[in-house]
Amino acid sequence: MSNPRKITSFVENVCEASAACLFTMVQGNILLIGISHLLVVAQTGITAGLLASITLLLANNSKPWVISLVPDSITAAVDYFVHPGVFASLATEALVTGIAAGMLSYLLSNLIASLRAGNKVTVKT
Repeated sequence: MSNPRKITSFVENVCEASAACLFTMVQGNILLIGISHLLVVAQTGITAGLLASITLLLANNSKPWVISLVPDSITAAVDYFVHPGVFASLATEALVTGIAAGMLSYLLSNLIASLRAGNKVTVKT
């Protein structure tokens, strides 16, 4: 894997973990986002993104479901340890965040692969 690809993978993993954490923490209401949320998101996103990138690099696996499962699991674990959950049990928010990160990872990886293959991507409404 080339250096630009490693950097792209790291940025992608950080963004997926951060987005999943932010939207789960405010339960979808982006009007509630404050500085404290952004600090937690930065901590969760960077830590989970770094760990996911290292794990995927060492695993050297190109199966889409594995590539999605790693950020999913790591984001859930990091989210659980970074801050307490704000809804249901302590682990519920972390699990929802992890699942959201996995779904984002899977969707983005399929979108990027499709764009690299030269396929036209359309959104149906």
